[in-house]
Amino acid sequence: MRHVLLGLGLLALGASAAGAKPRFAASITRTSYGIPHIRAADWGGAGYGVGYAYAEDNLCLLAEEFATVAGERSLYFGAKNKAVLGFQEIDNLSSDVFFRSQIDLPTLRARWAKRPAKEQALLAGYVAGYNRRLREFGGAAPEACRGKPWLKPITMDDMLRVSQKQLLLASSLALAPYIVNAAPPGKAVSAALPPLDDPRERSFGSNGWAFGGEATTNGRGLVIGNPHFPWEGPSRFWQMHVTIPGEIDVMGVGLAGTPLVALGFNKDVAWTHTVTAAQHFTVFELPLVPGTPTSYLIDGKPEAMRARAITVPTEAGPVTRTVYDSRYGAVLTIPLLGLGWGAERAYAVRDANADNDASIAAWMAIGKARSVAEVKAAVTRTLGIPWVNTIAADRAGGALHADVTPVPNVSAEKIKACATPRSATVSARFVLLDGGRASCDWDKAPGTARPGLMPAADQAIWERRDYVVNSNDSYWLSNARAPYKRLSPILGAWGTERTLRTRSGLIETEARLAGTDGLGGPKIDNAIASQMVFANKALAGQLALKGTLAACAGDAAVAGPCAALAKWDGRFEADSRGAALFGTYWLLIERLPGIWGTPFDPADPVHTPRDFRAEGETAAKLRAALAKAAEQLAKQGVALDARWGDTQFAVRGDAHIPVHGGPGQLGVLNVQQGRPVPGGIVPFHGSSYVQVVSFDEAGPVADAVLSYSQSTDPASPHFGDQTRLYSAKKWVRLPFTPAAIKADAQGKVKAISE
Repeated sequence: MRHVLLGLGLLALGASAAGAKPRFAASITRTSYGIPHIRAADWGGAGYGVGYAYAEDNLCLLAEEFATVAGERSLYFGAKNKAVLGFQEIDNLSSDVFFRSQIDLPTLRARWAKRPAKEQALLAGYVAGYNRRLREFGGAAPEACRGKPWLKPITMDDMLRVSQKQLLLASSLALAPYIVNAAPPGKAVSAALPPLDDPRERSFGSNGWAFGGEATTNGRGLVIGNPHFPWEGPSRFWQMHVTIPGEIDVMGVGLAGTPLVALGFNKDVAWTHTVTAAQHFTVFELPLVPGTPTSYLIDGKPEAMRARAITVPTEAGPVTRTVYDSRYGAVLTIPLLGLGWGAERAYAVRDANADNDASIAAWMAIGKARSVAEVKAAVTRTLGIPWVNTIAADRAGGALHADVTPVPNVSAEKIKACATPRSATVSARFVLLDGGRASCDWDKAPGTARPGLMPAADQAIWERRDYVVNSNDSYWLSNARAPYKRLSPILGAWGTERTLRTRSGLIETEARLAGTDGLGGPKIDNAIASQMVFANKALAGQLALKGTLAACAGDAAVAGPCAALAKWDGRFEADSRGAALFGTYWLLIERLPGIWGTPFDPADPVHTPRDFRAEGETAAKLRAALAKAAEQLAKQGVALDARWGDTQFAVRGDAHIPVHGGPGQLGVLNVQQGRPVPGGIVPFHGSSYVQVVSFDEAGPVADAVLSYSQSTDPASPHFGDQTRLYSAKKWVRLPFTPAAIKADAQGKVKAISE
């Protein structure tokens, strides 16, 4: 390894010494909190600077990610140990089998060779920048990866794998355990299948608001971005500012291995993303040839599955697993949903993002957009934004919500006509179609970026001058005043009960624009938006706390927890007391039958269900749940009236930093999901890069904070600096213009080239 790195370094020095024009060149200026401002003359230089700067902050994290997508975790980290794949844990062997079977490098290379030169240059520059910083580290790499065999130079293949993984994050990647463990009848699966998440229990996701000129104090647009993403691993956000004079000038964040801003702002436009409720794959039921479970029938004609032996290197030697493919895609098995591979039928998945080669083009175009109309054009033309809503506002006061992604082109009529007896039982999770009929495959529409995708015109697009908001519910209710028309079920549920978080976002927005939230007159600006996003109100508490206190009053058996709840302020502030108790209690009662006097009404979806009932048998059940919640907290060593910031905290070195925010299931907009540790819980998923961006006559006015900070290296000064800011509800006014960057520069400008 040392000789390889030395050789690469000498080549670079030789080129420089010879006076040859460098292939890649960039300058990097770091401002407060370690934010890099990368300036280059071309796309290759931009990628070079981004790759270099990212490696400075998160070398070990990204090196491990490259090992993951190469299917090498079993070799370096142990086959039985766990990896975080997307948003779930999976054993390393299953992870390796998935990536080695589902990422087709020859196909990716062929597609990549046809992409525009600027895209190719961007990724090539990233590879060179990462490798340069790796050479510079030498034997002094951060402790977490120093001397590790998986810390090595990368190639374009590594970038193609990482890019493909990010496209699949919210689609077939979530099905990885069920793909790699699919086996014909009589053959044992290779690992225990995990339980499938109940979609009703998910509070992960994001909130995004775009306010148009009718709602802002200065008549210009304003965006609040509050994405909820992992605090650890490759799905952490990282801040950057990328400038190619005359080409692009954009600031915001990307994920590990992302060569360009995926969420942020430029001079004229700001945007954010939230995970969409639309589905990006369908499952097909395959009628099997009698007596031959690896062949299926299409319109009565037999078709053989393709069996592929996938060999994974492990610390104990190579291990081989077999995966199976159909004409639609990978075969999978989900027995817990009744979708097991039996003698009569099997199941396969087709993923709309599997051949998505337009994501970089989409974000390039958004980063260069001058209006929400141009953002809309970028999203609809490319169909490249893989699995998120796009919520934007511009300097002229326009607001946009485009729930436009690569969605299978299946109408409501096709879903009904192609249903199988098992389709209804899984409809809350995904669309199940009859794969035995060729006509049940996705419809091809003219003009789409790739065959089989739903045209953007058939998806949901809002353009308004007041507001749009999304908290991961479907397109139906992005504005409380104007519900959207009904579209295909594959785009999400319509006319159904909204989550408490969605309701809270709409309630708070309407209260703001009515001037009834106590924050001033009926308009919004940066200062008010910053207070809104960190208000930490729990809608569940507003609805149920009073009734709960009435139900437990006078009962000696729950006197302690009842008294503790009486101290709770209904929020998840660092200083709130009783929040942990109510949060635990709510999860025990939220689905209790009969707790709402007024049921859900599609004519009033923002305010129903409501009228919490706390009498009779229901009151007894509430008291029992409260007692159980108190018991659970006691086992965790958490006091009933514990200060929330003493219960939920981020660990940075020896410091425990209080973290405000709470579970989205309680209608808390500032979501933080925690996992138990001695003495409390630490956040593992929740508010991450939070931005409030408005505009003045010159350009963007941007306030932001990255909750977990820029670097994952404990030795970095930026390992916990913004975490402390987040804890104190403080913001960074982001420097965007050259003058502002120069005024805030920390240290010398670094010029790199090769």
